[in-house]
Amino acid sequence: MGTEDKMANKAEQIKGKAKKATGDVTGDDEMRARGEADEAKGKAKQAGERVKDAAKNVKDAFKR
Repeated sequence: MGTEDKMANKAEQIKGKAKKATGDVTGDDEMRARGEADEAKGKAKQAGERVKDAAKNVKDAFKR
């Protein structure tokens, strides 16, 4: 829906990927797990935004 929300969610995914990569390189399993969690959280939020967009499109189609 909101561009700012989508950007924040994408940033969370990127942050998660960076943490995961750092954990891989350093052998820090906890960091890698936190990175995976952040990445998954960002992806879930992005999916929610797509559902909101689809619902808005359906709603707008009925207004026409």
